[in-house]
Amino acid sequence: MKLRAIDTFVNVRMGSAEKPDYLRRVAAEYFKRSEQIFKDFSISEMLADMDRIGVETSVLSVRAEKPDPEVVAFSEKHPDRFVLAAYVDPRRGMPALRELEALFRSQPVVLARVVPFMTSTPPDDRACYPLYAKCIELDLPVTVNTGIPGPPMPARVQDPILLDEVCLFFPELVLVMAHGADPWWQVAIRLMLKYPNLYLKTSAYAPKYLPAELIQFMNTRGQDKIIFASDHPVLSMERCLKEAAALDLREGVLDKYLYQNARRVFLDRRKR
Repeated sequence: MKLRAIDTFVNVRMGSAEKPDYLRRVAAEYFKRSEQIFKDFSISEMLADMDRIGVETSVLSVRAEKPDPEVVAFSEKHPDRFVLAAYVDPRRGMPALRELEALFRSQPVVLARVVPFMTSTPPDDRACYPLYAKCIELDLPVTVNTGIPGPPMPARVQDPILLDEVCLFFPELVLVMAHGADPWWQVAIRLMLKYPNLYLKTSAYAPKYLPAELIQFMNTRGQDKIIFASDHPVLSMERCLKEAAALDLREGVLDKYLYQNARRVFLDRRKR
């Protein structure tokens, strides 16, 4: 049976984008494939690859502060195939919120991204709370990187337990842990059991390395909680799809993981 998928973390301009030292180091020292990672993709290349492997929609990363027009062109030309994730630096305060809302109003933005290691700002910091309130107002999910990052950057700001009080204070906020939660998988699972609006996506984490406790959760109470993503081309979407298809999942769970959960949590909100 042909797979269908929504890839919720895709980069198409890593060749042209700014490359901070931590990114160069993780590409060379951690993934050991800088040449494959730092490249740009054309719209036609992406569509051909997506059609070949069964990816219906890709969520492309841009900065809310200064969105790359070359990336925005993907969603403008093919809004049925490409939508946007807007990275926000919450330390910038009200200007960041205005930029996010302006982009949301003009483009198919389906999520806001917060990356704690990039700013050394934990997700329960007061700087993040206005962003959460704005995203509730817009009905826009927020993804927060969790787990020890691959780059040589601070890890403690990405402990998923820091989302506990955020979920308590903002029960309406749709919050998604991104990049897995290694080594705090059990904490992430317990939090997802506790909070209805908390999810996890497996971006930048090869499916074949997902831990047994997460697979067990996906097969039982977590069928609607775990969302597929690759971080293409850091990990290629084709590789991640093949590895996902080989997971020991119960009937119907694979389609939820690859497609249904992402559509419900991210894409269908824009149609309300």
